[in-house]
Amino acid sequence: MQIVFIGPPGSGKGTQAERIVQKYGIAHLSTGDMLRAARDAKTAVGVEAERYMAAGELVPDDIIVAIIAERLEQPDCRNGYLLDGIPRTIGQAEALGRMLQEKGTSLDCVLELKVPEDELFRRLAGRGRADDQPEVIRQRLLAYYEQTEPLLDYYRKQGLLKRIDGVGTIDEIFQRAEAVLDAYAH
Repeated sequence: MQIVFIGPPGSGKGTQAERIVQKYGIAHLSTGDMLRAARDAKTAVGVEAERYMAAGELVPDDIIVAIIAERLEQPDCRNGYLLDGIPRTIGQAEALGRMLQEKGTSLDCVLELKVPEDELFRRLAGRGRADDQPEVIRQRLLAYYEQTEPLLDYYRKQGLLKRIDGVGTIDEIFQRAEAVLDAYAH
């Protein structure tokens, strides 16, 4: 099972991702974790990524996709994976698609965790973290919508997008995810 998991800040994506990878025995591939691991392992792409990270710059799409390609070779990805935090842009989605095609594989689905904005605000404001001030929350959500909406349209046109309601208890939301993902479990 190869899935991309998309959800705005405060949607509970991290909690659901943990449950999904546990239930289906797939690898959880988080962009940040993969970048740090490649850097620490001093792989060629990791060293290149570190140059950008050390300068506080965004790591270019081709390097990100090369790191994912490297990561997909690991044994824990044999049963599948959940991509979390990537792709963030159409450019990354296209590069990811090309790389997967070269490997003779493809995504099974793109799962979107849909939560109304007022609920996201309530959840984020309730965490009490420094970056959870109303103006910061508004900016984070705006950036998410600007980046993600085109991505959702891109995957919708490919017939890969599946949406689940992200409001309810953790168990209720997970049951909705299972209802979609069970169809792809090998």
